[in-house]
Amino acid sequence: MTTYIFFDEALHIFVKAFLASVMLLMTISGLGLAVVSTIEKENENNPCAKLFR
Repeated sequence: MTTYIFFDEALHIFVKAFLASVMLLMTISGLGLAVVSTIEKENENNPCAKLFR
């Protein structure tokens, strides 16, 4: 017995996977930008870090 996936069902699966990957990418990049922003704010308060610019 062979089971087939219709084109419409496969398209729905691909669209859901694409949207999930986009949401995951946006979430991870937002967290990464928050970490970079925090690190930059810490460096502004440290006078020794300004000497190496």
